[in-house]
Amino acid sequence: MQDTPAAAVTVHLWSLSEDVIVEHDGENDQVVLKSRWGVDYVKRPCPAVQEALRRMELGPVSLANAAEQHVDLYAVMLPALSRLSHLVVRTLGVDDLRGPLLSVFPVAHDAPLALVWPPGQRPVQLPRHVVLTRLDSGLSLEAVGGRHTVVLHRPEAALVVAMLAWPVTPEKASASLPLPPQMTEGIIRYLAAAGMAAPVDGAEYGAEYGGAYGCE
Repeated sequence: MQDTPAAAVTVHLWSLSEDVIVEHDGENDQVVLKSRWGVDYVKRPCPAVQEALRRMELGPVSLANAAEQHVDLYAVMLPALSRLSHLVVRTLGVDDLRGPLLSVFPVAHDAPLALVWPPGQRPVQLPRHVVLTRLDSGLSLEAVGGRHTVVLHRPEAALVVAMLAWPVTPEKASASLPLPPQMTEGIIRYLAAAGMAAPVDGAEYGAEYGGAYGCE
């Protein structure tokens, strides 16, 4: 694995699944999205939303950079994207030009992804039902009955996943791995949001590791 700069900055990217086709219906003032799930509509979109969806069809983009600077695209896009969760791929990238760390793909029609940060003192672990598969593009994580598949594009993401084979707090994982803390924390956030990093019961953790919950 190549050295990663200690000051590497993570970036949050959005795209549409590869099977999604975006069309503009000017007569009815709406964007039409066709996919394996059928047809979805975004009615009366502003030009910035139309442009962002067009770019997302082409590949991962930062919402902050997908429209004119005076448009708060997060404010206008998030309501629309929350209704299109089954079409949206979320990617965690780094500003080092070496490609993204991981991507989260929806595999269910109801597939919201909320990046809630697990408490630093709450141990998390890979659920038992997660299956790891080698792909040409990296490694994939899938869970029986899950709503997302996670693809690990780089070794840094795989290092974090390996750490989660045992219960560990995000704080300790960040301190133990040879990665920038922001990178480790970001990877765990995406894994947790996709159901690939589940909280461990406090009593179970304390009994196994000898001590109070979340403490040395």
